[in-house]
Amino acid sequence: MTGTDPRLVRLLGGQHLADLRRRLRRQFDGPAPASFRLTGLSADERAALAALMGKPPSRAKSIDVDVADIDGALRRAGLGESLKQALERLDGPIVDRAVMRADRDARWLAVVGNAGHPALAGLLQTPTGLGLLKRLARQSLERARQLCVQADRILGRLPADGVARSKLAAETLGDAHALDPGRPPATLVLAALRGAGLQSEDAGSEPAKERVRDQWARAGVLVNELARPALVLNLPVRGGQLFLPGEPGYASLRLLVRSPPAWDVRGHVISICENPNLVAIAADRLGAKCAPLVCTDGMPAAAQRTLLRQLADGGARLCYHGDFDWPGISIANQMIGKYGAKPWRFCAGDYDLAFRGGVRSGYELAGQPVVACWDAGLAPALRARGLAIAEEGLADDLIKDLAGREWDLVEPAILFGGVPPDVA
Repeated sequence: MTGTDPRLVRLLGGQHLADLRRRLRRQFDGPAPASFRLTGLSADERAALAALMGKPPSRAKSIDVDVADIDGALRRAGLGESLKQALERLDGPIVDRAVMRADRDARWLAVVGNAGHPALAGLLQTPTGLGLLKRLARQSLERARQLCVQADRILGRLPADGVARSKLAAETLGDAHALDPGRPPATLVLAALRGAGLQSEDAGSEPAKERVRDQWARAGVLVNELARPALVLNLPVRGGQLFLPGEPGYASLRLLVRSPPAWDVRGHVISICENPNLVAIAADRLGAKCAPLVCTDGMPAAAQRTLLRQLADGGARLCYHGDFDWPGISIANQMIGKYGAKPWRFCAGDYDLAFRGGVRSGYELAGQPVVACWDAGLAPALRARGLAIAEEGLADDLIKDLAGREWDLVEPAILFGGVPPDVA
């Protein structure tokens, strides 16, 4: 307020009127209003406004302010051309926030416009994508520009050919940890991949870490590529066998992405089980004579997902069996919905038949019920008995199916113990 007319300071200055001045300044953030109403005023504030308008003080805590009246009174007193000018003399320039917002929006649009990769550009054209960029950049335009450049560089290298994530980050961004979970470049790249249709399948059923591994894998990038490999038995490959005939083997994510085997599965039934114990039993009893078998080892992770997608894309006819419990049904829903599998002895009739034909007991059914997408009667059957059946408890029947030489030649439907629904 140095150099400000002392009369104006006495009229509207001082700390006791600082809040009133802030409220008045807000009225001029945009186009100047003709009038406005102020409420909840103190006695000092009411007195100051009355003096500005040349009126006697009022006891009312709300006052209608006519801007033209105050402007005229200030001009007549020689204190300034307007209320806005008086406020600026006391506390500095009033910035038009609408103009500021428009300028800021234009700057953000320029950042978005510089995104080169179509997946990144498409993401940033959406309110959600732009909001994500602003959050990752902590509202810094310069940081946002850097992030977009980094994301463009990474996306330009995708899909990769089985490169390790750390190696990709080091070669492209100069920091081996730049694509680690939670780092802004990784978050932005994964969001762009999701928008481009490379998201992980059935994302809601997997832990976040597995979803991220799966998503990178679908883009040809390996994360912990030796963790949770896919267990297989007698899975045919053109020109020979990937593993010793009759011996279970593990196909790592590294192998499946970097050097995808030439699976010889078109038109053949590939059996899928949930539990590694069943693979061991099949190998012990049947060895090289066992029909091709793949194990999800519970809910499939990145390696299992990658393998199943390769088999489905290769024309295999997939059939799934698992534990008769809620997780087993969840896995089957994924196998059927995502990979076109058929249930293998996994209907309500098969569950009831198991109790009538040899499996006399089960273990307590626990967890939240899950509806089977292929058989509306399966979940009610489980609830009615309140018992689950482990897959290994049905090994004898499953091994008989796997021993049948006609297994690769017949329609999967005839292998149901119960009446199969149409799940095509």
